[in-house]
Amino acid sequence: MIKFVTDWLTGVKPPAAESELCFRVFFNKLEIGALTRDLDEWVFRYADEFRAQDKVKPIVDFPNVEKEYRNAQLWPFFLLRIPSPTQPAVRYHLEKHRLNQLEEVDEGTLLREFGRWSVANPFELQPA
Repeated sequence: MIKFVTDWLTGVKPPAAESELCFRVFFNKLEIGALTRDLDEWVFRYADEFRAQDKVKPIVDFPNVEKEYRNAQLWPFFLLRIPSPTQPAVRYHLEKHRLNQLEEVDEGTLLREFGRWSVANPFELQPA
């Protein structure tokens, strides 16, 4: 198994177990699926709309469109959307929106604030 290095996220914790997070993944107007938080696990599942089409291929991290994926750690597909909270522009944004008042800014907060678009892929991530 290949280990995914996330040094830029040192100190960033997963969301609290009671966090209710939901993000919808889109490609253009096609809903691909949803990323949610279920207690201490991240969950990804494809949308019915995506499973019913045959033009867009599944995301590499999630090859089986019928499977519900669960993991304690956020997958690289989503992690790549999170910038380092040590970057001055990121710190400024967190301070401006008073998000730095949290004891620790977690993956869910950073994903919500910065994860809508990524240079790594054409998918859009929308908080639900």
